[in-house]
Amino acid sequence: MNTMTHGGHTARIEFDERDGIFAGRVLGLRSIISFHGETVAELRREFAVAVDDYLRDCNEQGLAPEKPASGRLLLRVSPEVLSRAPRRRLRGGA
Repeated sequence: MNTMTHGGHTARIEFDERDGIFAGRVLGLRSIISFHGETVAELRREFAVAVDDYLRDCNEQGLAPEKPASGRLLLRVSPEVLSRAPRRRLRGGA
């Protein structure tokens, strides 16, 4: 997957062969933020504009902007299950 980042936000980038443009969509938010450009430089610029516009709109409406999802999943497991999990050895003699 091709991605780029701006201000802590990550976007997925695809090439639209039919229209001859790069299209991007910000990941990890419920809000849909998309942008496009004909060149990589234009795509980067439009990505920054899209994120900055989103943040400005949230501020103007008095809303807290969504924080991008970290991609981490935290699980709580019982000590019994944890004790049966294989252990990794650390390098460096630890």
